[in-house]
Amino acid sequence: MTVTNPCLPALREKAATLPLSPGVYLMRDREGTVIYVGKSRKLKNRVTSYFVGNDHPIKTARMVSRVADFDYILCDGEMEALTLENTLIKQHAPKYNVKLKDAKSYPYIKISRGDYPALTVTRERKDDRGRYFGPYQSSATAHEALDAVKRVFSLPTCRRSFPEEIGRERPCIYDQMGRCVAPCRNGITAEEYRALVKCAGWVLEGNVADTERELTEQMTAAAEREEFEIAAKYRDRIAALHRLSDRQKVVSDASVSRDVFALWEDDLCGVFAVLNVRGGKLLNKNEYLFSAGEIAEGNDVTGLLLRYYSEIGDYPREVLTDFPLDPEDCAVLSELFSREAKHAVSVRVPQRGEIKKLCDMAQTNARQRAERHRAESAREEGTLVSLASLLGLEVLPERIEAYDVSNLGSEHITASMAVFVNGQPKRSDYRTFRIKTTDGVDDYGAMREALTRRLSHIGDGSPSLGETPDLILLDGGVGHVHAGRAALSDVGREEIPIFGMIKDDFHKTRAMTDGENEISFARRHEVYVLIYRIQEEAHRIAVSSVMRAKSKTLTRSSLEAIPGIGPAKAKRLLAAFGSLRALSAADDAAIAAVGGISERDARAVVEYFATKRKNAGDTGGKE
Repeated sequence: MTVTNPCLPALREKAATLPLSPGVYLMRDREGTVIYVGKSRKLKNRVTSYFVGNDHPIKTARMVSRVADFDYILCDGEMEALTLENTLIKQHAPKYNVKLKDAKSYPYIKISRGDYPALTVTRERKDDRGRYFGPYQSSATAHEALDAVKRVFSLPTCRRSFPEEIGRERPCIYDQMGRCVAPCRNGITAEEYRALVKCAGWVLEGNVADTERELTEQMTAAAEREEFEIAAKYRDRIAALHRLSDRQKVVSDASVSRDVFALWEDDLCGVFAVLNVRGGKLLNKNEYLFSAGEIAEGNDVTGLLLRYYSEIGDYPREVLTDFPLDPEDCAVLSELFSREAKHAVSVRVPQRGEIKKLCDMAQTNARQRAERHRAESAREEGTLVSLASLLGLEVLPERIEAYDVSNLGSEHITASMAVFVNGQPKRSDYRTFRIKTTDGVDDYGAMREALTRRLSHIGDGSPSLGETPDLILLDGGVGHVHAGRAALSDVGREEIPIFGMIKDDFHKTRAMTDGENEISFARRHEVYVLIYRIQEEAHRIAVSSVMRAKSKTLTRSSLEAIPGIGPAKAKRLLAAFGSLRALSAADDAAIAAVGGISERDARAVVEYFATKRKNAGDTGGKE
């Protein structure tokens, strides 16, 4: 594709002065913003290639057309360049680099530290010495895997914290059914519990053979001690493990641990797919979707692999790719991954045989995901076209913002902002506004304040708030639209279309209003579904925010019932311990260690919770 850029002669001249050394380059636009980061073992050749010739791929040509200048950093070797490239991409989030979906967006299974480790699903991967497994394709997949291992090893499904809550409450029905080892009634020692959790971790990482061997040894030892009931439990766990293992697809030898990557690109989107094979079985798969503007070609794919493992941290013995890599790139990645994993990791590009078939399988997954995305995009664009036609909009509403106001009487008045981009929620852009200047219960005033505060940020570069919406929707009728138009006028943004979403007596969306006329979409089912989703999402955010604020107030109020504890001290205690449950389990010394809390205060807190537990126990006894 031909590149049109008036800066090309100057860029070619500057690139010609670069050394033939390894390094990293940063492409910048006219505002000085970094729009692309790359690395090369020969900087001069790589950077110069962007500014000569007219045979660039479409995505690369788009990027080059916006380059006004570039910087570079020389490195001692390609490994250092690869690592620095990864760091700079994370730092600048350049527009044209592929950004794997943030790790926080993908669910993991976590095994915590401690005598009674907890197994949970989380979207946050922290440096807390816990063990993380995943990421999983969806929350449902992660929960399914977690439920399966909990069933196999009869681990608790409740949210109780052990050993703090041992003996506090009666065991639940899962104990009576024999489906839980019941640490709540001291039904298992900490050592035995940790042994089960260790086996669960082996299963999650695909190591079924070691798990079965461990369980068989425990079963044999129990039988030799003539503890036949315990032996029978181990037998049942082995049988459940076999059932779980049989459901997983066998793709190679049982000793194999490998990840298989494939890349699919076209002019509309790209997909970076990975299959995780552990113990010879296909344990998990993920497909990372990236936009039409992001570049994944040539040297860029080595950076993709590095970013994947810097987020995931779970290194296999083999890494296979469906896309070509230079032998030197394979060697550098193998050395880098081996160093991080503390075991040998081989990176290669298979050409034939069974492992090539695995690469083909990954490629098929990537292609099918891209096809689904194209079909979904076409459907969503059709809905947005219908919405634009219905409302008489001049442009397609790619970014829709919806607002709702919620409160509990005159307390905690909050406005929510839900954001939909191309028909899908963009949760990272959601915001809430605590109403500050509007007195009393005044929905219209609250809506005007929230919109004025939000719209005043347009163009200031702040995340989410700096964007200009194509359409604003308000949960409400004519009065809310008038309040919204007043806010648009306050900030000089009258050109932004704004409409109200009217609900019927059963709290269901029935029509829209421009402030004067009602607009029915009874015959536009696809538009109705979209508007309903948007309205419900805005309402959910607002209500959730109000309830969280109220919950904090109630929690502080309960602590203020303790002699000597006022609002300030209650706030310090909650900030130090995180929850009432953790505070109630703390002793005098731990509480007195909090700044501003005296030993007398600490004794009062401990006595308060001791009295509450005693009263709760007395009530339970009478019942």
